[in-house]
Amino acid sequence: MLLFSSSSSRKETQRTRAREREMEAMPEEKAEFEEAEIKYVSYGGEHHLPLIMNLVDQELSEPYSIFTYRYFVYLWPQLSFLAFHKGKCVGTVVCKMGEHRNTFRGYIAMLVVIKPYRGRGIATELVTRSIRMMMESGCEEVTLEAEVTNKGALALYGRLGFIRAKRLFHYYLNGVDAFRLKLLFPPPPRQELSPSLDT
Repeated sequence: MLLFSSSSSRKETQRTRAREREMEAMPEEKAEFEEAEIKYVSYGGEHHLPLIMNLVDQELSEPYSIFTYRYFVYLWPQLSFLAFHKGKCVGTVVCKMGEHRNTFRGYIAMLVVIKPYRGRGIATELVTRSIRMMMESGCEEVTLEAEVTNKGALALYGRLGFIRAKRLFHYYLNGVDAFRLKLLFPPPPRQELSPSLDT
């Protein structure tokens, strides 16, 4: 067991760290595609589950078991969507809905778009499709949590009308705080009572 590294191994470590710094400094490579090339599909069954799991495991800080994924996609398949580019899954959103303190609430559990495809409206389209389904299903509001450091996600949800309802301290396993975001749907229009036809 070596307690001290040789000068040659120290130099190699320094070179490796320099290469890592160079890679971090390099601009992120963006995928080239036309908007019409992105295909959006709702969750279609077990063959979509590994695609969702792979994306979330790569990009999000929280670890999830297969049981967590199945809880969402089996009970609310109509609220989960995937985005494909030329057969490759590049984004997904996973949601649920149900009663919460006398309110029928939607909840966005996971949203991922891989880095080369970000900033082109894919996340907005995924979330919008889910929100539309929740609204049509009778939800009165939608909530989610986002890391306070995730400026991209906070900007996206802000553009969609979400407000910051609460700060949750040390919410994530990595110790980062979260904002609870909330989108309130307008109440359905009141139906006017028709005048009495009695004479």
